[in-house]
Order: sequence, then C-alpha cells, then structure tokens
Amino acid sequence: MLSALSIRDIVLIDRLDLEFEPGLSALTGESGAGKSILLDALGLALGGRADARLVRHGAAQGSVTAAFLLPPHHPLVDLLAEQDIRGDDEALVLRRVVGADGRSRAFVNDQPVGVGLMRQIGDGLVEIHGQFDNQRLLSPVTHRSLLDAFAGLQVGLAATAEGWAAAQAADAALATAEAEATAARRDEDYLRHAAEELDRLDPQPDEEAVLAETRARLMSGEKIVQAMADAGRALAGEEPMPGAGASIQAALRPLERVAALAGGRLDAAVEALTRSYADIVEAQAQLDRALTAMDLDPRRLEEAEERLFALRAAARKHGCTVADLPALRGSLAERLAGLDDGVLRLGRLRQAAAAAHAAYGVAADDLGAARREAAARLDARVMAELAPLNLGRAVFRTAVRALAPPEWGAHGKEQVIFEVATNPGSPTGPLSRIASGGELARFMLALKVVLAQADPVPTLIFDEVDAGVGGAVADAVGERLARLGEEVQVLVLTHSPQVAARGAHHWRVRKAVAEGDARTRIDVLAGDERREELARMLAGARITDEARAAADSLLLRKSA
Repeated sequence: MLSALSIRDIVLIDRLDLEFEPGLSALTGESGAGKSILLDALGLALGGRADARLVRHGAAQGSVTAAFLLPPHHPLVDLLAEQDIRGDDEALVLRRVVGADGRSRAFVNDQPVGVGLMRQIGDGLVEIHGQFDNQRLLSPVTHRSLLDAFAGLQVGLAATAEGWAAAQAADAALATAEAEATAARRDEDYLRHAAEELDRLDPQPDEEAVLAETRARLMSGEKIVQAMADAGRALAGEEPMPGAGASIQAALRPLERVAALAGGRLDAAVEALTRSYADIVEAQAQLDRALTAMDLDPRRLEEAEERLFALRAAARKHGCTVADLPALRGSLAERLAGLDDGVLRLGRLRQAAAAAHAAYGVAADDLGAARREAAARLDARVMAELAPLNLGRAVFRTAVRALAPPEWGAHGKEQVIFEVATNPGSPTGPLSRIASGGELARFMLALKVVLAQADPVPTLIFDEVDAGVGGAVADAVGERLARLGEEVQVLVLTHSPQVAARGAHHWRVRKAVAEGDARTRIDVLAGDERREELARMLAGARITDEARAAADSLLLRKSA
C-alpha cells in the first residue's frame, strides 16, 4: 500500500507531505483546488511522463517521493531481486526528480533506474481508474490472469505450463534428431567410402612408431651386420690374431695347473677367467642368432615405407594424426550404425513428442473447462454489482475463446476478454470500445469489487468514479468503494458527499493564496470539520443546518 507521499515544487504545490492509511480514503475539494495535481505528482513517481510544465514556476526542479509497504510474497519482490535493487523486503521508495528543462531522473530505493523499470514497478503498486484513461483492466492481456486468479486455478496453470515445457522439449529433441539424420543421410556416401578406406587400411594402435623403428632398422641393416661380423671375428679370432676366448683359455690353462699348489691364492682369478670365457661363448652364440634373425630383404623396407606413407596420407586426408586413425575408424562405424538405427530412434522421439503433446492437451483442456466454468461465476458476480450502480440494463460477459494452435502456450489454449453491452439487444464488445466514460468507471468499480482478492495491485485510485450520478447510485458507489477498501487500499477523488462519507479517512484539497501566489494545501478532516465539508458538498457555498443534518445522516449511515 501507499504509505507516504512527499511533493516538492510541483505545479501549485511547493511542499507537501502526506501519510496514508489502509482502507478507503476520500479526497474532496472544490474544482480547481488541485486534486488532479496530486494524481499527476503520484503518476510521476510511478513512472509517468515527465514534463517541464509540472515544475512549479520559478523552481529549478520538482520532485515526488512515494513510499510503499509491500504485502508478503508480492510479485515485485522477485522483480526487485532480479534487478539487484536492495532494501527492506517490505518497504519500497520511488523518487522522481524533474528539472525545469523537462529532463528527469528516477530512483528506486535510492538506486538510479530507467523510467521503463520504474513504470513497470509502479504498475504493480498502484492502479488509477479515471473516467476516460484507464488502463490496465481494459487490456485483454490482463483478463486471463485475473480470471485464473479469481477461480484459483494455480494447480491447473502449473500442470499446463509443465505440459507445455515438456512438449517443447520433446519437439526440440525431435528436431535436433531429424536435423542430425538429414545431415547424416546427406553425408552417407562419404561416410561409407571413408569407412571402407579405413577398413582396408586397418590402422592399428601405435603402428606408426613400430613402422618408423622398423624402417630405420632396415635402412641401417648393412651397418648393423658389419658391426656384428666385426664383433664375431674379434671374439672368435682370426689369424694371425688370437680371439678373446682363445686368449682367456691360454691364460686359464697354466693357472689351473698350479692353482692347487698356491693355497687358494689363485682361485679367484681362475673363477673370473672361467666366467669371462663362458660370457664370451654366450656372446658369440647371441651374435650368431641375431645375425641369423636379421631380415635385410629390400622388399621389407619397401613394404614398411609404403605402409607408413599410406597411414600418414590417410591422417592428412582426415585432418588428424596417425594415432587417431583407429578412433576415427570406430567413429565412422558408429555414425553409420546410427544411420541404420536412426529410423528407430526418430520413431521413438516422435512417439515421445506425441505423448507430451497429448499430456499438454489434457492439462490445457482441463484448464479451459475450469476457465469457462469460472467465467460463468464471474459474470454472475459482476452482474449482481451492476444494478445498484445504475447499470442494471447492461450485460457483462467473460468471453473465453479458443486460440489457434500456433497461439497455444504455457497459459493454455484460450484467450479471455471482458466484454460488455450497455444497451439491451446490443452485442457485447470489449470494455474499452463499448462503455462511455462514466459507465466505464462504474464497470471498473464493479470488477474491482469482485476481483479484489484476485488482483495483486495493493492500491487503487478512483478519480470521480461517481461523475454523473447521485442519490442512491452515488451511495451504492460509496458502499462498494468502502467494501473494496476492506481488501485493498483505496483512494477516491470525489465530488459526491455520499461517497466521501463512506471513507475511513477524509482529506480536503484547497487552494490558498498568499501574497498573490496560489498554493495547494491538504487538510486532514475529522469531527466537525468533516461534517462541514460534507455539508458544503451537499449545499454549495451557503451551508445550512439542513445540510449539516444531512451530513450527519450520511456519517451515521457509514458507521452503521
């Protein structure tokens, strides 16, 4: 609710600080006193259009600060968090400053914001109903959500939204799979050709390293064989040089003959020579086996080189390394297998999408049926409010119309529009195009009374909703405003004493002139002052005792 309003240098207001209470507050005063200035100032703080003409003559700038108390779990709490606007979760302060040049600045909780965001926040805080320029209830965009809130369809809405999200996800998965299948079919010839090439090549893990080593060995084969032959000759010995083994044997024989006579002093030397001779014999055997195993066939080198060059050419063709070829071969095989499995997979995805759409259809159809049932109840409630408001011959109808499939969504399959007919036999049509100014304001009042608990906007302002009516109709307007004030905060600018008397709070707007300068002032009325204001509204310039008695009667009726 609106808790305070501070206005500085706006039109005829130099300085004004107001505090607001819950319930119905009535603002009265003579025409031209400045009631509309209050609305203009508040509208400025709610994100309305800034204009240099709003700044009081002679002032450098004007400003308006509006403080609000948010009800628990109000939707604006999440919006403020998304915008990183910090402050008390229950308190919200909107401030607008307008310079004499017409440029303005906007602040929410003392943080600079864009006017668009301020307007979005303001729309969630205050709803202004005038005779000609409202606004929110006239927009069909809000009608569906208001009907859903009136009927308490949160569970059905959640089920429909979940069904829609699931259907959209299933459609997306199917579309992706179909695109992949189309691309795969387009590339099928290439995939099969590439897979066949790699199958024929049959690349093996680490094959490049093995081939490179083999190639290097074969290219150095002659050097290796020559070295092995030289080593063998050195071990075996050739005339005139003795071999290593013969030399060791020559050294070992005389030592063995005298070893027993040396008292063990030659044993170690004999053992070492014996081991050396055995190692030389083993080395000769190893060299013989290695030489026998050497494959120096030139065709083997040619084969290794051709294989290595083929592997590297395949790697260049596919833009990878030779080591990646086996994995690429496997990937191609999987993609080809996917082609074969694609028809089955697409079939499963199509079935899943159909099931998701069917589930959405059931939830949306249930929601639609609930909306149509709730629409009938809403129509009956609103119609019951119209007769006392001098709209007894009017018809109110909540039209629930089916949307075309492309327009379906998380909200369901219907469009909801509030329609009226003001003359018997006339077809119903949208509120904004059918109702006249005074009728429109009373239609808005009837709707707000019925939808008070369904609409999250906590503060309602009615500007001369009683224009053109009097007597019993004005009293009915006042009674409904008071009833509405039990649910939300209501401010009414009125010239009707029957309406003003219904207010829990009463303010008088007046124009004061001092030193030739006009200023708007607001008085809080109670007791005799309130009685005098109501009497003035009843009698005009000359207040009579009869008017005072009538004012007392109105106040007694309000308290009854």
